[in-house]
Amino acid sequence: MTPGQILCAILLALAIGFGGAWQIQDWRMGERLAEQAGQFEKDLAAISNSAAAQAQAEQGKRLALEQQLAGQDQQHSKELFDAQRNQARLRDQLATADVRLSVILAEDSASSCNVPTAPGGAGVVHAARRAQLDPAHAQRIIRITDDGDNAIIALRACQAYVRAIAR
Repeated sequence: MTPGQILCAILLALAIGFGGAWQIQDWRMGERLAEQAGQFEKDLAAISNSAAAQAQAEQGKRLALEQQLAGQDQQHSKELFDAQRNQARLRDQLATADVRLSVILAEDSASSCNVPTAPGGAGVVHAARRAQLDPAHAQRIIRITDDGDNAIIALRACQAYVRAIAR
């Protein structure tokens, strides 16, 4: 063999050695990347499962809150209906003179003003003089108290709603 052929053979052997080493290194890198991809898929699946469980828990809380609010709404609607029914009954009784509103008169010995009491009416308050209100004034008083009752019921409903939402 000539020195050129020997040099060629050595270069060829080195090239084959480097190529094999390169292929081994490339194979190891591919294996490492495959392991990382598998670990990434496992982590991604765990994160997805956790997010799905959290979303399901939040949806359960929201549904429970909606049911609670619906129950409270029914309760407040019933209270409002009952109050309105009682108010209508009282207005009807006032209109038909079944019930009369009266006020207790203050005893003022210095005053000479005597308001006559209702004839023959037995009162709940003993030994107090009472005067009956005009039916029109009694109706106005009932309307004012009706508005107040409705406002109180609405306020309680709003407060219950805010308490439920704030939790």
